[in-house]
Amino acid sequence: MVSDKKLDFKIDYRNLKIFEEFNSRDPKFPIVLSSPHSGTLFPAEFLENVAISKDELRSSEDSFVSEIIMNASNAGIPLISMNIPRTFIDVNRDKIELDESMFSNPPTDNGTSTCRRCRVGLGIFHRVVYPNKNIYDGLLSYEEGMERIKNVYDPYHKRLKQLVDKCTRKFGFCLLIDCHSMPSMICNIMNEEKALDFCLCTLFDESCPTQMSEFLSKSLEKYKYRVDFNRPYAGAYITFNYCQPRKNIYTLQLEINRGLYMNENNFTKKEVFQSVSNNICQSILDLGKFLLDFKK
Repeated sequence: MVSDKKLDFKIDYRNLKIFEEFNSRDPKFPIVLSSPHSGTLFPAEFLENVAISKDELRSSEDSFVSEIIMNASNAGIPLISMNIPRTFIDVNRDKIELDESMFSNPPTDNGTSTCRRCRVGLGIFHRVVYPNKNIYDGLLSYEEGMERIKNVYDPYHKRLKQLVDKCTRKFGFCLLIDCHSMPSMICNIMNEEKALDFCLCTLFDESCPTQMSEFLSKSLEKYKYRVDFNRPYAGAYITFNYCQPRKNIYTLQLEINRGLYMNENNFTKKEVFQSVSNNICQSILDLGKFLLDFKK
């Protein structure tokens, strides 16, 4: 149970680099990569006011994902990677996915959401980390929350949209691949003889043409990985909201089993890390080459 004490603190955003951007000047393929959950830069004031350890906060992190896909970006694919962790603010959520019970002075206009993610504590501001541990021992200021949106969430989405629009102008269409990782525990309990390695999330074939997702699936399967579509995830905010087929903008959420490349208990890479990264990057580049001829 969270106490009703007020957590009155302010974040100094002046020296926080919210995101990193790579290889966006001259795109070579009609793809944009985003990594919204691999950030590790915790604002100091935030760490001073949470009730759990930094390692517990990191359990929600998509560790090393931006590094995994970097070689694909270096071949000519724009990449935007979030520096700020999702336990501070989750840019893969809608602004209205806000749990009013987290605030000492919630808004009175009730313009927020009652979605399932809010109810379980995983809205735009996370209330808990696995296994249901409260992040805060007290109530946040609503104004401080709005500052997080203004200074972190909005700049990330503004730049991501610019990159997608630039790609669309150059190639006539764009595939935004939103890159994530998933806990190995989830991948091991789906009742198949081999754990799931990758999930390709396409909103059940609504976010991109099936030729795109199936090409990526077959490319990964060449390396003997097990790939499935839309389970355990079908796509989240970025996949849904950036998808605009009438404007030739498509999306695909890529989920990687963390157990493939890292030790989830101590946040360290496995020896096969580079091999896994090479396979993923080559599959993305093969998809990029396929897409160059897709509209011809």
